[in-house]
Amino acid sequence: MNRLASQSQLRASLLRWSLVCVPAVMLLGFLSGMLGSDPSGPWFQSLTKPDIFPPPATFGIVWSILFALIGFALALVCAAWGARGRGIAIAAFIVQFALALAWSPTFFAAHRIETALYVIFFLDVAAIIATVLMWRVRKLAGVLMLPYVAWILFATVLNYAFLQANPDGGAAEPTGAVQTFEL
Repeated sequence: MNRLASQSQLRASLLRWSLVCVPAVMLLGFLSGMLGSDPSGPWFQSLTKPDIFPPPATFGIVWSILFALIGFALALVCAAWGARGRGIAIAAFIVQFALALAWSPTFFAAHRIETALYVIFFLDVAAIIATVLMWRVRKLAGVLMLPYVAWILFATVLNYAFLQANPDGGAAEPTGAVQTFEL
C-alpha cells in the first residue's frame, strides 16, 4: 500500500478545513469591513466619487463571494498534507489576508486615502505571490484566487482614482457652522 490516507479520509479532511477556513475568512473580512468602513458616513459621502465607482451594493455582494472563494482556496491548501510548498503558501495567504483586512480601516476609519493606496499596492503584490504559491500546491486553489486578485487590482485603480479626485484626502474646510437645538 502506497497511500497514507484513503479518498474518504482526504475528503473528510478537506471538509473539516473548509468548515474552519471559509467561515473564518468571511467573519474576519466582515469584521474588518464593519470596524473600518462607514460608507454612509459624512466623510465618505463628501468625497468626489470617480466615474468607475460601482453602485455601493456591489461591494457587499462581491466581497462575500470573494471571501468564500479564497476561504475555500485556503482550505484546499491546508488539506494538502505533505504537499511541497504547503507551509509557505499558507504563510503567504496569511500575509496577503492581513493586508486585505488592514485596507478598510486605513481608508474608511483613518480617512487616509494615500496610505490606503500603499496598503493595497502591497496587497496586490502579496496576493499575486500567494496565488502563485497556492497554485503550486493545488491548481484549483490558485484558480479560486484569481477573481480575488482581479477585484483587488480593480480596487487599487479605484483607490488611485479616489486619490486623484480628492487630492486633499477628503478633508473639508472648516465652515464654522454650528448646529444648535432648542429644548
